[in-house]
Amino acid sequence: MDTSRRKFFGLATAVAVAGVTAPASAANAGQAVGVPGTPVPSGSPEPSGAPETTAEPVAGEARPGAGGGQAPSLAGADRPVTATLTPFADPLYVPALIRPAGEELMIEMRAVARRLHSQLPPTRLWTYEGSFPGPTIEVRREQRLRVAWANRIENETVPVTAVQVYAEVGKPTLPNTLPGAGGAVPRDDVAGIPPWLVVHLHGAITGGGQDGWSENGHLAGEVQYSEYLNKQPSAALWYHDHAMHTSTWTLFAGLFGMYWIRDEEEDALNLPKGDHELPLVLCDRNFETDSDGLLTGRLLHKVTFRNEIQPITRPFEGPFTLVNGVIWPYLDVEPRWYRFRVLNASNSRTFRLALIDETTGKPVTGAVKQIGTDGGLLHAPVPIEPFLSLASGERADLLIDFSAHQGKRLRLVNTLAGTTPGEPAAGIPYPQVMQFRVGRPAAGRHREQEGARGGDTFTLPRVVSPAFVRTTHDSLPVNRTHRVVLTKVGGGKHSEMWEMEKVRPDSVDLGTDGIVQLKTADGNVLTYRRIANGPDDVVNYFAMEGAWELWTFINATDFPHPMHIHLMRFQALSRDIYDISGFDATLGGTTKPIAYKQAGVLEEGEKGLKDVIQVGVNEVVTIAGRFEGATGRFAYHCHLLEHQDEGMMRPLVVYPHAVMAMRGSHGHM
Repeated sequence: MDTSRRKFFGLATAVAVAGVTAPASAANAGQAVGVPGTPVPSGSPEPSGAPETTAEPVAGEARPGAGGGQAPSLAGADRPVTATLTPFADPLYVPALIRPAGEELMIEMRAVARRLHSQLPPTRLWTYEGSFPGPTIEVRREQRLRVAWANRIENETVPVTAVQVYAEVGKPTLPNTLPGAGGAVPRDDVAGIPPWLVVHLHGAITGGGQDGWSENGHLAGEVQYSEYLNKQPSAALWYHDHAMHTSTWTLFAGLFGMYWIRDEEEDALNLPKGDHELPLVLCDRNFETDSDGLLTGRLLHKVTFRNEIQPITRPFEGPFTLVNGVIWPYLDVEPRWYRFRVLNASNSRTFRLALIDETTGKPVTGAVKQIGTDGGLLHAPVPIEPFLSLASGERADLLIDFSAHQGKRLRLVNTLAGTTPGEPAAGIPYPQVMQFRVGRPAAGRHREQEGARGGDTFTLPRVVSPAFVRTTHDSLPVNRTHRVVLTKVGGGKHSEMWEMEKVRPDSVDLGTDGIVQLKTADGNVLTYRRIANGPDDVVNYFAMEGAWELWTFINATDFPHPMHIHLMRFQALSRDIYDISGFDATLGGTTKPIAYKQAGVLEEGEKGLKDVIQVGVNEVVTIAGRFEGATGRFAYHCHLLEHQDEGMMRPLVVYPHAVMAMRGSHGHM
């Protein structure tokens, strides 16, 4: 049944039209040309009788020089031709930019075929508006926007082959880093996933009814209506599918895009803009191979397990890195400042990014500054010397000064601690991410953007956000709410996330399932009891809108967990290293307290407004924030998509103050 309200919803956007190439002066737009015979974004046509609307024109464009290339129309064979791919063969693609002129916008979800590398056959994808990633939506602070997310994916299941393969301990090459299923039998349950979809605007201050509750999926022909008030500071948010149990594969198929909020504080900085401000959406993928070992372009979700009796799989980490939907692209840049809005949209891979000089192989110093995090601008620029760590769901607002590197080629690479940047490492067979080709200044270009003199007029400010205030333990009120969450992997079970309740040690049986003790830095031993485990357990967390909350995440696993809390823009207060040897995953509790060892490191770039925080192996991380600007039912979860779908997601409810008081008067506090 088509539940579209098109006669009500006017379109407030102009999107790229198939086959049209715009003048090279258009800003931040992507080519919308598709593979012959597949749907392409031609805009959502106004139905008869619909109200006329307008928007700033946004055209499709191929810009291999200043701002990206036309990834959707990459030339290439329609059959498998190679077992390997050439790095930096294709220009960066820049998704179309949508600036709604009114309050209403329609975005269609479509299945398309696109080449992700010129040496690959087209890959079947699920997309927003036919683009991978989806178009970047840009709004002003407090610009109300009502979006109709229309599901137009019909008569097919998710275009992903999913397999699980055994990874023998001690072997140097991990099976998940090799293309092809390796003889593993594809999962029938994944093959049958329908386009049952619900959009979540990640990082948005929006009501629970607009947040994209994971169980409120929409089938083909249905439309999700969400209203975003955008009452929050300038930030780079992102939208993506959030359907319960299936997001692992729906995002893998391509359902994500960026959403930028602008405000006057950002305007005053005169940051690089137009062709010099670009999204960089990172993700990793793997592909099927044919009988000759040639890459077919078919998406392959290949994960590993190490216990043949209890095949609990590790999250996906693939061999091929994509930036804006292109494998290992290049970007021609001028010797000047650029602004890059970086998003890690991977299922689970954490990127540890470094910029290196291809000639010397050494890290580039002094060129990269971070000015923002998930939730907005930092107080001051932070030098990236030399690594930037981004977990799944995290964003970084970066400035790169290419002025000292004219004529050079710089390479963005992924690396592991203790290894040489740019060299292959365990789990990273191909460290390259993308290449920057630094050319000569574009004389006389962009004068209308950069003043009468032309050229680069940007100066790095000493202070980025005067309005930013750093939260500390001492600045928090005494009557804050403290919540403790423990992450668990192992014991023959899928990943788990426990809500913990502080109890007296003499009220429970120590050394039993669900009982955990924690020895803090001051020597105190705290005792906790598990009160919830999976997404279907009873709701325990009821918060009051605007009240301060303190959350402590305990990672009792050998795998990092990026934790995401809906609605809350928080700040990280501390990261500490603990001895977790006392936690018995099979028992499901501690045989001796998890004990403090030493203080960990909060990077300067983590000390801004966040909505995802990395909780590393053996770490205990504490954050503080408030649920502000909205109420309703929300969720918090691990942003490793495989973990999220396996059960590491829990509900929470935010009430207005008076309603919370009424709840207490009814004896429910």
